[in-house]
Amino acid sequence: MSAEIETAIFDLLAKVAPGKSVSPEEVARAADPEGWRRTLGHVRAVARGLARQEKLVILRHNKPADPDDFKGVYRLRLPTQGASEDQAAT
Repeated sequence: MSAEIETAIFDLLAKVAPGKSVSPEEVARAADPEGWRRTLGHVRAVARGLARQEKLVILRHNKPADPDDFKGVYRLRLPTQGASEDQAAT
């Protein structure tokens, strides 16, 4: 399931403009259209792992969030050119 979620994340991010983000719901629906609600927790786990590897940025209130310490509603985007900006906010 993790590979499908990771593929869905990067496929969706490839379709949006640079700097734009996608919601975990969009990722879950792309990875598992029928059981997307059950997939949401897996999306969060995969996103955390990708953020720790600096392949992805987790956003809260449109600001980078610490992948080990965030709660609530979040979005996902690719790291920007100034990746140090993304890391500085965490």
